[in-house]
Amino acid sequence: MRKTELLIPAGSLEVLKTAVIYGADAVYLGGEAFGLRAKAKNFTTEEIREGISFAHAHGVKVYITANILAHNEDLPGVEAYFAELGRIRPDALIISDPGVFLIAKRVLPETDIHISTQANNTNYGTYRFWYDLGAKRVVSARELSLEEIRQIRRNIPKDMEIESFIHGSMCISYSGRCLLSNFLTGRDANQGSCTHPCRWNYSLMEESRPGEYFPVFENERGTYIFNSRDLCMIEHIPEMIEAGIDSFKIEGRMKTALYVATVARTYRKAIDDYQKDPALYQANLDWYRAEIGKCTCREFTTGFYFGKPGPEAQIYDNSTYVKNYTYLGTVEQVRQDGGCRIQQKNKFSVGETLEVMKPDGRNLETRVRSITDGEGRPMESAPHPRQELYVELEVPVEVYDILRKETLEK
Repeated sequence: MRKTELLIPAGSLEVLKTAVIYGADAVYLGGEAFGLRAKAKNFTTEEIREGISFAHAHGVKVYITANILAHNEDLPGVEAYFAELGRIRPDALIISDPGVFLIAKRVLPETDIHISTQANNTNYGTYRFWYDLGAKRVVSARELSLEEIRQIRRNIPKDMEIESFIHGSMCISYSGRCLLSNFLTGRDANQGSCTHPCRWNYSLMEESRPGEYFPVFENERGTYIFNSRDLCMIEHIPEMIEAGIDSFKIEGRMKTALYVATVARTYRKAIDDYQKDPALYQANLDWYRAEIGKCTCREFTTGFYFGKPGPEAQIYDNSTYVKNYTYLGTVEQVRQDGGCRIQQKNKFSVGETLEVMKPDGRNLETRVRSITDGEGRPMESAPHPRQELYVELEVPVEVYDILRKETLEK
């Protein structure tokens, strides 16, 4: 059995540390340039250095995205950026553009290169092409079935790695190469500035009747015609492993620490349980389903893995998330009296029942005994986001525990 890596996204230093603590084997992140998530917080050079140091201290790898489709004016900047990364020493670069690939090979000859899904990697010939050029890993196109991935595995060198998405948002365009955002808003998805028009509500206007709008579908399904469900393969870990996939990739470099912790912890346990004993994995399926349902999502699909998805993979009536739990904060410090310091993310009050989410898989229900601000003044509620607070709970907590509360919001 090939070793299976769990690869988790990180949109900030806080989220990177959460991913590491909650079960990642590797994390991927973007610097301040040349990645496809320009709207994410992304990392400064110093934050990348600190993130790599933290991850490596916990035995976790760090991959840097540089997967834009580059134009001429990008190339000098790419070269300078890679020279700077050479002093920081990430474990790998994620690249889609051949010109950027060649710069990386010249400037960072000792750094592994992974080929992004943006390169449309749909066949074993493409994998061999990149392998011959020196790539260590190729990320499979999201449009591949598990059977196609099995065929690729049988037709590429044994030491070449396959990375495939296992969870997260799906894109309406082929392997993420979208032109909608550029056409409608002038913001190029392939340069990192996607405005996600696939999530918008569309109507039809006939040319001779300006201002008179008609629904695209005249039935109860609605008009969010590009809006896909989210990928979720938590119930299909055995098939993913059997296909010969080396790295299970979670989508979501713009997600919260709660999302990352929930997804990382659930997939970590599922992978470990299956590799320990397939019967243990089967016995815990209900727990995986329940836990993965606690992260923010758009309902779930298995994508293309078992054949081309039909209309059931789309959500036509809305583009909102299902949000079953609200993120309140991550424990940053624990005092001798048991009170914990958090940076508050959403409102909660004294007397409310919360859940403490622990990296080891436990969820502890507890009440809030007291809240005080940074100066020690008591508060009945915590209404101000990003305020530093000290919270006393009924159960003991540790640094990196996450506080969340169940919500009825949909």
